[in-house]
Amino acid sequence: MALGEEYYKALIMNRVNGRGNAMSGLMHIQTMVQDLAEAIAAALSIEVEIVDEELTVIAGSSCYAHKIGLKEELGQLDSNFLYARTLRSKKSFVVSDPVSDPNYDPSSLEGTTPELAEICSPITLDDKVIGVIGLVAFTMEQKEQLLSRMDAILSFLKHLSRFLAAKVSESEAVERLTRLSKELTTILETIHEGALAIDANGVVTHCNTTAGMLLNLDRSLIVGRKLADLWVNTPALDVLKSGKEYIEKEEIYKTKGRRSMHFIVSVRPIAGIDKPDGAVVSFRDISEARRLIYDLSSTAMEYTFDDIIGQCEVIQQVKKQALRVAGGNSTVLITGESGTGKEIFARAIHKASSREKGPFISINCGAIPEALLESELFGYEGGAFTGAKKEGKSGKFELADGGTIFLDEIGEMPLHLQVKLLHVLQDMAVERVGGSKKIPVNVRVIAASNRDLELMMQEGNFRKDLYFRLNVIPLRIPPLKDRREDVPALVERCLKKYTSILDKQIDSIENEAMECFVHYNWPGNVRELENAVEYAVNMADSTVLVTGNLPPRIQKVVRDQNEQHLNDSLKHRLGNYERQVLKEFLDIYSSSYEGKQIIAEKLGISRATLYRKLSELGLSSK
Repeated sequence: MALGEEYYKALIMNRVNGRGNAMSGLMHIQTMVQDLAEAIAAALSIEVEIVDEELTVIAGSSCYAHKIGLKEELGQLDSNFLYARTLRSKKSFVVSDPVSDPNYDPSSLEGTTPELAEICSPITLDDKVIGVIGLVAFTMEQKEQLLSRMDAILSFLKHLSRFLAAKVSESEAVERLTRLSKELTTILETIHEGALAIDANGVVTHCNTTAGMLLNLDRSLIVGRKLADLWVNTPALDVLKSGKEYIEKEEIYKTKGRRSMHFIVSVRPIAGIDKPDGAVVSFRDISEARRLIYDLSSTAMEYTFDDIIGQCEVIQQVKKQALRVAGGNSTVLITGESGTGKEIFARAIHKASSREKGPFISINCGAIPEALLESELFGYEGGAFTGAKKEGKSGKFELADGGTIFLDEIGEMPLHLQVKLLHVLQDMAVERVGGSKKIPVNVRVIAASNRDLELMMQEGNFRKDLYFRLNVIPLRIPPLKDRREDVPALVERCLKKYTSILDKQIDSIENEAMECFVHYNWPGNVRELENAVEYAVNMADSTVLVTGNLPPRIQKVVRDQNEQHLNDSLKHRLGNYERQVLKEFLDIYSSSYEGKQIIAEKLGISRATLYRKLSELGLSSK
């Protein structure tokens, strides 16, 4: 390259890079264009200048090297100067006397033109002029040579222009491919799925970061290896032979010394002439797919221990115990009457655990028909039974992978399923209905029951081994009647909830109504209390909740309780009075046979009645 190489390189970088994406096609091959200009100049003993469509000097021999990166003709594309005309007209021009030609260059108007002759030709790509190449004479000898061989030089310039256009086209194609490759790489690195590209021989040619993470290998150890070495007996290689893709197929691979890999895999062939040139394998961890299903389908509210209302000592103790065990993975068995909030406790334990980000899957073992419960819990393979989906279905244990499964009403589970559940708890792996392979799962089990499982165990209705496997951490939720001091706070929370839902304004509860809530025994526990408050809010016709708004059954039960209390109080008072009277008579007449006969006569009662009352009041020995 001619003198000033470092200079004009720096000049180009400083002046042209500022144009950003507007860089011309010729500028992309500037080094090659410069080499070509210098070679032509040396071969023909003539000066060479090449500009792009913006009149920027791209390359030039020694007389033009200082102009590289600068504008010719002051950059006036709409002028009538030589290069501007060539760009617009797409024609070649011969200037035999630049000095006296006012349309040659601004220097000809200034009288400073050093050039003596020039032949220039447009560089055209796809019918668009992308630049101009000029051969210039600065000496009479060069001028004579240029003009005497004009036709040959014009022909040479046309061929040279085609060559440069082809190189620009090639450069742009390479640039497009490079940009496309970068875009595809960026896309592959952005997606959450693992992606592998394999060639026709099944050798991995590309691996994104996610694939490396899922395979637990550095990408440098994956690229260049055969896919069959990573996944033994993978059906992905069959696609290279058949050319038929498959989508979302469940595949499990075991490798020596490493954990099992459970993936959802899709394979698409790369089209070739006679057979696929390769394939793209996309895959994701089965637990992530299950979590996505859970996130899309789950609408249940999250609960923390702060959401469990209760200041009485017994509920505070249960909350503290549950919070202590939340950090572990041990199985929890929650017992208590129906409606005490066993599922809320289970959700709070899950939320406080390290599995918080994982799914919480709840299933009521008593609400699902026995014939369906097994497939719901453990899933099934395609075609396992009439009506089964051909692709099979994941069970609740698989969906809970990485999280918590809550088995409510565990006492309702049939004995034959108790055996299968016990195996899952022991092996931490499930076997689908109709399947033979074991699918590993990482779940924490929280079970719950409102039945006496120990009694069921003694009667043979619940397996002892399963009971002891579940009852690692027992939690007993007290009924609402045993923590009446928490009722006002529960009522207030429910009132706030249902006034918002029903769009009603209720500012307070009369004391008598709250007394009814407190003194009612709540056989349905918190669930019944919520229903009662919802009923009362619906019935209220003022901003104060009154006793008349409560469900009739609660009003009746509380009223009967009050009457019974009054009756009990009267009976107690009468008993005390009778005892006092009889004691006084016994002190006067003694407890002898004759004395008791006199007392009976004095009181106007039979002797048998007197003996009975003395016995009831504890005065028989008197």
